[in-house]
Amino acid sequence: MNKRAFILAFAALIAGPALAADPAAIDWSKIPAAKVPLFYPGQSSYEWLRSDGHKDGMKEVKRGDSCTKCHDEPDEERKMGSKLAKGGSLEPMPVKGKDGYKDLAVQAAFDAKNAYFRYQWKTHGKAGIEYPYYRFNGKEWKVYGGPRLDKDVQEGKQPPIYEDRLTMMLDDGKVPMFANQGCWLTCHDGERDLKTATKEEVAANAAMKAYKKEDVRKYLPDTRTNPSDWKTGKSVEEIAKIKAAGGFVDLIQWRAHRSNPVGMADDGYVLEWRNFDAGKKMFDSNMDKETKQPKFMFDAAKFGAKAVTADQVGKKDNFLTKGVNAVPFDPKAGWKEGDMLPRYVTTKEVEGSAGDNKATGNWKNGTWTVVIIRPLGLANDDDKALKAGGVYNVGFAVHDDNITTRGHFVSFVRTLGLGAKADIQAVKLP
Repeated sequence: MNKRAFILAFAALIAGPALAADPAAIDWSKIPAAKVPLFYPGQSSYEWLRSDGHKDGMKEVKRGDSCTKCHDEPDEERKMGSKLAKGGSLEPMPVKGKDGYKDLAVQAAFDAKNAYFRYQWKTHGKAGIEYPYYRFNGKEWKVYGGPRLDKDVQEGKQPPIYEDRLTMMLDDGKVPMFANQGCWLTCHDGERDLKTATKEEVAANAAMKAYKKEDVRKYLPDTRTNPSDWKTGKSVEEIAKIKAAGGFVDLIQWRAHRSNPVGMADDGYVLEWRNFDAGKKMFDSNMDKETKQPKFMFDAAKFGAKAVTADQVGKKDNFLTKGVNAVPFDPKAGWKEGDMLPRYVTTKEVEGSAGDNKATGNWKNGTWTVVIIRPLGLANDDDKALKAGGVYNVGFAVHDDNITTRGHFVSFVRTLGLGAKADIQAVKLP
């Protein structure tokens, strides 16, 4: 099935009554939608919540209380997000015109084989379906474009380009305090855009060397001897024991550029770092580290050209996909200054637990509608297994408006029940 046929098939699933993967007819109009408020968090990291900067809630957070124990007023997420997005101590580089709040509608259903999640939210502007490119400057291929929080973008040196994303974190009760404090357990000083650690600091750290990581990403407190210090990572053996006991958070991400064109959402987990599941995921870097040139270019016979140019950004679907419109890069193809190729190449040839989730997104009239299909009962050691009757802790995030990292919108924790009482109740399909 080609890309267009694949997307059209899933578009029918999104629109209303349709055949699901098992196949079970899903009429989304009969499945209740939970309204989940999302807000802009700025740099409100795990460390900030436990600092004097959060004086109104510092003691409660340290005690392990739920965020919603204090933040329980109607419309509070809107008020907090709007304030934080304008700038201040938690947002040193505010993005002009950035929204501070977003409503996320979540519907859920399940059958004997799969769980189905349907999400809808309004975007700030056009759908963000592109990722920064590699641009040929006449001699080398350099990155072109970036997210709005980047200094070069804010100073007008690069155009704002980034994909929209939808994220769900999922815990089955085995991660201490996730039910109360959710994704704030995973966001720490040292990460990109959160008092970022330098490459030199990371390279000199024994734990990061052992993890084979070159920067700091999300991590859970239990993976550090001092939860507030990324440098105090536990040994690889200790991390393995935590993972074996289920002490990780599942991380499901739908990406408008790197996963949607091939009908998938990537599968990962947060433990000592923000990891991808084992196997082969649906996207990979398009840069050859040895030659410093792209790995793939467009098949001109199928795409219409071997590359794109800056004036085509946002005007066509510039997805580079193996088996659809990608061919090996030819350095002798007559490259000109201004030629551009995507930084990532996508593929349907996934392997292992990295390819568990099927998904698609459709943007219409300013609103994304995304459906994620996840198999029940996954037995992989890097997955949380969903099952009928189960209740789970979930947190959601949305990136839009050409932005990434801390520029997202996040939710407080909600519960998800598959045929069980919860904030979001998945309906059993006939």
